Amino acid sequence: MDLGIKNKVALVQGASSGLGYAAALELASEGCRLAICARTEVNIQRAAAQISKLTGATVQGFVCDLADADSRKQMLKEITTNWGSIDILVANNGGPPAGHFSTLNEGHWNRALQNNLISMKDSAQEVLGGMEAKGWGRIVFITSVSVKQPLESLILSNTARAGLTGYAKTLAGQVAASGVTVNLVLPGIHDTERVKELHSDLSDPALIAKDIPMKRLGRPEELAAVIAFLSSTRASYITGQSIVVDGGLVKSLF
Repeated sequence: MDLGIKNKVALVQGASSGLGYAAALELASEGCRLAICARTEVNIQRAAAQISKLTGATVQGFVCDLADADSRKQMLKEITTNWGSIDILVANNGGPPAGHFSTLNEGHWNRALQNNLISMKDSAQEVLGGMEAKGWGRIVFITSVSVKQPLESLILSNTARAGLTGYAKTLAGQVAASGVTVNLVLPGIHDTERVKELHSDLSDPALIAKDIPMKRLGRPEELAAVIAFLSSTRASYITGQSIVVDGGLVKSLF
């Protein structure tokens, strides 16, 4: 299937590893001109080199703290100077720590809301102008199944990502007529460092996956395939949706 995004300018955030890296690799494989960012120079440049080697795509890595407005805007300025405005944004940031409400302080809450709600909202709005001017754009937020089925120990993530879901759903309706789609992908338990960190007490992947009907962890490339489709010309009539990719973990009907 031709997704129709060859030479589109794509920015994937939090792309040095895990789900972000997988999404970036998939978009590069589809022929996008790819910008990726993360907080650590050595990690993001290594990822950029790997993706370029594997796909032959044009890839540029940026050091960017998404919670820092100046850092984001400088990155966007460089991308648009080099390639023009962004066509595809995959908005992604690392999740906040686990914890019981009684162990979390104001700083924990502020960082979670800044990293997983405010900076994601700001990232979308900073690229929207260029998309609307072209009459075409794709915004995909990576969130979590916790917005449909809150996870017991992830009160910070449950709260921040639910807020982002409300924002994205509303934004989708406001920009739909301009040719811009806004969707969310909700990963379940995938084989990433984040999952290993959250389940550090379990050494056997089968134990981590025991509540998943498929009885295995998701592969990052399985989520990435959904992101690539939502970023494509083929997904032109899909917007405002929260799409679960979880092997059947979530029991909700909707």
